[in-house]
Amino acid sequence: MARLMATATCTAFSGVLEATGERVGQRVLLERVGFLAGLSRELTGALVAARWDEASLDVLAAGVDGRGEVLPSKGWMALRRLEWPQAVMPPVGVYVSDRVRRGVEEYAARTLRLALHRRGIVAAVLAAWPADPGRRTDAEWTALRVALPAGVTEAEIRNRTRQVRAYLAEHDCLPAGLCALEGPPQVAGQVLLAAMDRQQVTLVRVDAATARLRVRLPLHAAPATGRDWVWHVIDIRLPATITPDAVLHTPTLRPTPAGRIAVDLPHSRPAPATKPTGHTLALGFDWGVNTLLTGTLGRLTGKGQTRRVVTDGRPLIFDATTISARLHRLRGNREHLAAKRDHHRALADGLGSPHRAWAEHLDRARVLETEHARVCARIRHLNAALA
Repeated sequence: MARLMATATCTAFSGVLEATGERVGQRVLLERVGFLAGLSRELTGALVAARWDEASLDVLAAGVDGRGEVLPSKGWMALRRLEWPQAVMPPVGVYVSDRVRRGVEEYAARTLRLALHRRGIVAAVLAAWPADPGRRTDAEWTALRVALPAGVTEAEIRNRTRQVRAYLAEHDCLPAGLCALEGPPQVAGQVLLAAMDRQQVTLVRVDAATARLRVRLPLHAAPATGRDWVWHVIDIRLPATITPDAVLHTPTLRPTPAGRIAVDLPHSRPAPATKPTGHTLALGFDWGVNTLLTGTLGRLTGKGQTRRVVTDGRPLIFDATTISARLHRLRGNREHLAAKRDHHRALADGLGSPHRAWAEHLDRARVLETEHARVCARIRHLNAALA
């Protein structure tokens, strides 16, 4: 059996102080999660900015430390092997435990590793910069595609070309690389609990619909000692998409602009493993907005270590533009009929039964109600056909 990984976003509404049993409402809990998220964002941003240069990204892309040993896959361990976090310290007078620093370093490592993909695209675009940036020749396109990393889309090529062109227009020279082209990435206020151990966070499943998260949160925006970090017990309501046999993994906490505590909860469940032999062709689809379904074919080629999945990149599209436009018009008609029906009912209620126009308004409302029901039935039929 294989494992299928997914992430469900839940909401934390309240908590309990483990030591005293005092109940903490959503407003106070949101404030304390915000304190931790603010510390994480401040330290992560400083660490990313301190290593936002081509030399540091070269080291991270090489994947080995100063002794030639391969860097660990866990980001916080890789940064500590490189001794990068030592240059970034918490503000004076603020106590941050080693476990919280792990989450900060993991967040920074993920941010820098994500930048390596953009860096490779920019390097390829600069290496194959065309004579006319507005229009590449066939030979220039060929040279660019040879230099690009695998899996780069047309949109990424177009966006990076425009970015380099804007830099060229402003500075009258090509940028030296990604770090010259753009500043350090902005980091969000979130807490990666997955990088921390049981001294900072625990997660257990209470029943099929509830999970219990224990996490140490600061009582103040600038906690001075370890006593300012207190265990909070938070019960999380699990959505129906998390099956009873799913295994829960340590989540990520993030306060949202709407005043909600979002809990991004990864979970895994068993899934039948695909047979390793006999399958050479795969078909994948993705839901979309502009096009309902977009798919592509992948073919398994090679043997042993050279096996890989290749695709010609030609999209298979199910375009529902026509039926979607018809549904949009029908919804507009339905709203118009409902508004007229309610208007005639309001007029009849205002006139009262003795008035001679009272029955006329009610008759018109009944006719509009019948037409409204017909349009609703038509919409349901089209939705069913589309599904």
